[in-house]
Amino acid sequence: MGLLGAEYGVPDRTGVSPTHREFLRATAIGKPRLIYLKGDEEYERDPKMRALIREIDSQLVRRRFRSIPELTTALYASLVEYLIDRSLVRVRPFDAAGCRGATMDDVSSEKVEWFLSRAHHNRNYVLDDSTPYIDALTHLNLLEGDIPTNAAMLLFGKKPQRFLVSSEVKCMHFHGTQVRKPIPSYQIYKGTAFELADHSVDFVMSKLNLWVGTRDRGADAPVEYEIPQSVVAEAIVNAIAHRDYASNASVQVMLFADRLEVWNPGNLPPALTLASLRTAHPSIPTNPLLAEPLYLANYIEKAGSGTLDMIAVCVASGLPEPEFRLEAGSFVLVLRRTRSGTEQVTEQATEQVMRLLMVFTDVEASSSELMSRLRLSHRPSFYYGYLRPALEAGHVERTIPDQPRSSRQKYRLTDKGRTFLSQLRRDA
Repeated sequence: MGLLGAEYGVPDRTGVSPTHREFLRATAIGKPRLIYLKGDEEYERDPKMRALIREIDSQLVRRRFRSIPELTTALYASLVEYLIDRSLVRVRPFDAAGCRGATMDDVSSEKVEWFLSRAHHNRNYVLDDSTPYIDALTHLNLLEGDIPTNAAMLLFGKKPQRFLVSSEVKCMHFHGTQVRKPIPSYQIYKGTAFELADHSVDFVMSKLNLWVGTRDRGADAPVEYEIPQSVVAEAIVNAIAHRDYASNASVQVMLFADRLEVWNPGNLPPALTLASLRTAHPSIPTNPLLAEPLYLANYIEKAGSGTLDMIAVCVASGLPEPEFRLEAGSFVLVLRRTRSGTEQVTEQATEQVMRLLMVFTDVEASSSELMSRLRLSHRPSFYYGYLRPALEAGHVERTIPDQPRSSRQKYRLTDKGRTFLSQLRRDA
C-alpha cells in the first residue's frame, strides 16, 4: 500500500526515493499495489512526485483521499475488491459461486448422464439422459458464466477433492464405546456427493448387526439391520448436503459398539433450533443448489421431514429416538444401536461374519486360508472385522484354544455356527 503526498522523498545515488523504489520492486515481483494520493493540488507536489504519479497512472487505478476517514473507507473497499477478485471471500452462497481453478473439462459428462437418467426415472425430471451435459448444468443453475460452480464440482466433478479438499467423508469403526487408537477400520472416501453417500452408507451397513427373525409371520424369515438403512442413509446424506463447506473439517461417520455418530461441520440455520428438529419445520438447506440434484436423484427429501422420518423409523424399529447436539462447531447426530427387545430375534451377525461362515467347509482352516477364500490381504481388517466377531458370537472356535497365537492354529465352525449357516443358506 502506497500513500503519496507532496514530497518525493530523499533520492539515493541513482536518483530514486525509497517510496519509488518500493513501488518498482512490488511491480517487478508482481505484488498487488494499492496506491492512495493525498490532496487535490497537483502544483504543490514535487516534480519527481508528479512523474511517479504519471508512472503509476499508466499501470493501475489509484484513489485519492483528503482525510483519514476517507482513506480508511477507500482502503477497506480496495481490500474487499482484492479478496473477491481472488475468490478469498464470497458474495454469493458457497454452492452458487464459481469453483476456483475449475473448468468444464473437470466436469464428468458421464456422471451428469447418470444423474439425468436417475432423476428422470425417480422424480419425473423434465430432462433425460439425452440432454447435453452443459444444458443440464445450465438448467440446474450450476454454472457461473462458463465456470462450473462449487455445487457442480461436488455433484459431477471428475475429482472434486482436487478443488474442494475437505469435501471428503471420514468413516471409522470402533469396537468399544470411545475413540481409541489404533482404529480397527478407517476409510477416507473421495468422489462426488453421490459417491460419498453410497460409500459411507455401505461402510456402516457392512458393520452393523443383521437380524434374522423367525418364520412365524410367513415363509421367509425377516432380515433387518439393527439400524434401518433408510435412517443411516438419511443421516449421512443430510450431513453431505447441508454441511458448511467453508470449514476445513470433513464429515465424520463414527460407528461405536453402542451407537452411530455423524458429525457435520457447521451449525443449524438461524431459524432452526435443536428442539425444532423434533417438530414440523421448514426445509432450509445450507446449500440449495447442491441439495436440489440430491433430491432429484432421490437421495434426500425437500420437505424438511428428514429428522421426523428418522425419529418415526427408529421408534417403529424399537430403537431410541435420534439425538441431536451442537459440539465443536459441528452438528452431531447420534443413532443408538440398542433395541427395546420387543422384536423376537433368533440370531444376529454382521455381514462380514456371514461372509466368513459361507467360506468354511467341513474341514479346519487357517487364518491365511480363510483370508484367501475371502480375497482379503489386510490381516487386521480380517481379524477385527471377520474372525474376532465370529469367535465372540460362538459361531467359530479355535482348534488350539489354549494357545491362541500358535503357528499351528486353525479354525472350525461350532454347532451353533453350522446351524446358523444352514439357516442363512435356506433363506438365501
